[in-house]
Amino acid sequence: MLRKLIISSAVVAGVLTSNLCAAADQDAVKVLYAGSLVNVMERSVGPAFEKETGLSFQGYAAGSGKIANEIKGRLRRGDVFISASPKVNASLSGEANGDHVSWFVTFAESPLVIGYNPRSRFAADFKSKRWDQVLQEPGIRVGRTDSKLDPKGALTIEMVNHAADLYHQSDLAEKTLGSIENPDQVLPEEALVGRLQAGQLDAGFFYSTETSDLKIPAIPLAPELAAKASYTLTVLNDAQNPAGANRFVSFLLSAQGRALLKQHGVEVITPKVSGNVLAVPAPLQALIDAAQ
Repeated sequence: MLRKLIISSAVVAGVLTSNLCAAADQDAVKVLYAGSLVNVMERSVGPAFEKETGLSFQGYAAGSGKIANEIKGRLRRGDVFISASPKVNASLSGEANGDHVSWFVTFAESPLVIGYNPRSRFAADFKSKRWDQVLQEPGIRVGRTDSKLDPKGALTIEMVNHAADLYHQSDLAEKTLGSIENPDQVLPEEALVGRLQAGQLDAGFFYSTETSDLKIPAIPLAPELAAKASYTLTVLNDAQNPAGANRFVSFLLSAQGRALLKQHGVEVITPKVSGNVLAVPAPLQALIDAAQ
């Protein structure tokens, strides 16, 4: 009898725990976002969203292309997807791509810059020489992201190739980046800042939101070389918590959400909808219209 009571109690406890976990999961909003936004999302937007709504924020940061591949391969599920490039959404749109995205809103930007460690032995050179000259100095350790998995990595390669033409240095990419997949430089986006701050890198290619938010010295690019992230957000079609996802998007596009982004060096722009406009939930469309 005692054994049966113990087993019965264990079963009841297991059911209660399962129900509590299911309820908690229903309140959670899973946000998959570009790794360049990790600081603003985890330290500012996420906590503020939880305080405002009572819902739980569960963030996952990585290169936008990497996240898109994981969504497409059904390796990761989420409710909201925030990318650093509108092009990434195309890989998730349409029946042939799994129909994960029907619409997206471009809501912010961040220019590409060269950030450097102020304790690096090359720091003084960044103040007195052009960035491309410093990046060619012997022994300098440079970091960037994978061009196949992250829009910032692709922008980096495009920008350096443009600089090669502008500065009449046909071998500039080879001397500063090496091969496209150079293992000595290419790192996951979410790890790049930490490696620079730890002194494992002397310099790297970042978005200005990363460098300004974390007080990393940065060199802006010449206007002729200007490149930038264009941040987009959408509610995924297979979101497990679409109501919570809509509340998160509404929060991020609200005056409070936009103010938090500005505080972290993100350049907020007038929201623009792309894709199937008719698929945008009415409350979100009203919020977007109000921001015009």
